[in-house]
Amino acid sequence: MITIYTDGSALGNPGPGGYGIVMRFGEKKKEISAGYRNTTNNRMELMAVIVALESLKTNKYPVHIYSDSKYVIDSISKGWLANWVKKGFKGKKNVDLWKKYLQVSKPYQIVFHWVKGHAGNPDNERCDRLAVEKAENGPHLIDEPFESNQSSSNLL
Repeated sequence: MITIYTDGSALGNPGPGGYGIVMRFGEKKKEISAGYRNTTNNRMELMAVIVALESLKTNKYPVHIYSDSKYVIDSISKGWLANWVKKGFKGKKNVDLWKKYLQVSKPYQIVFHWVKGHAGNPDNERCDRLAVEKAENGPHLIDEPFESNQSSSNLL
């Protein structure tokens, strides 16, 4: 079994953001994090899941993803995402990331688990620290789809 903890953060929401990932397989542990100059908390939560799945090297084992994001967990577990797909994502946010998630998640058997944030779970706490550190200190990448959408919505 592959265990993945993810967290996302945005200061100002929108504002500088980051994500943190802790992955475990047996005794092996890997951490991944990145920061963005202008994004949202929900985008970073979802980006963390996508990046974690993209970094996997095998699909032979079940993947358990732990997140404190109700947005991510409920969208997938409660069937909201499937309904959005059927309706062409009409009126939904973060469509670029949801489409990417659908693509990268295909080869895996994924079980999502909600964990309460800031409740003492060591791997969740570590993800939070990684995400906030990247949001605060960078380096900051550009969340191109988000920033493009923001600038076009400011035209009128």
